Amino acid sequence: MMNGVNHGWGMGFSWIAGLFVLVVILWFVVKAINQNYNSNRSGKKSPQDILNERYARGEIEKSEYEEKKKDLL
Repeated sequence: MMNGVNHGWGMGFSWIAGLFVLVVILWFVVKAINQNYNSNRSGKKSPQDILNERYARGEIEKSEYEEKKKDLL
């Protein structure tokens, strides 16, 4: 007789556990997709970014940096 009462409460809230699991799975899928999208997108650098990196590494002098910066703008 007690099993019927307990079973009723369990059935009433079990859908919440299933919904929680579904939300967690969807969250991981969306996170993975966004991570792949952002990594592909970050691979394409703008000319200004490349110029800034070259100057920061010391590959070009300040005068050359300023000249090329003006050309880009």
